[in-house]
Amino acid sequence: MYDIKKDKPRTKIAKLCKQSGLYRVQYSVFLGTLENNDKDTLKLMIEELINKETDSVYIFPMNKTELQQTVLLGQAFDKDLVTDKVKELFF
Repeated sequence: MYDIKKDKPRTKIAKLCKQSGLYRVQYSVFLGTLENNDKDTLKLMIEELINKETDSVYIFPMNKTELQQTVLLGQAFDKDLVTDKVKELFF
């Protein structure tokens, strides 16, 4: 999840998230499964793009049990889209 002021770094960060296999659930919110190494790599690449004085990025760890317990209301995303099984279909 992020709040990035400028368009160029925001666009690059969104692209990095998608390339990492994350699924966009809202404009500035991505969800998915990453190995620790992949998460660390993504974190380092994002740190190079953001302005630490004006931008915010949040990375929340969540295990599968917690994801399954997520309550979705209204026009929520499809939780099946962020499972490992579906992720394999994208690659």
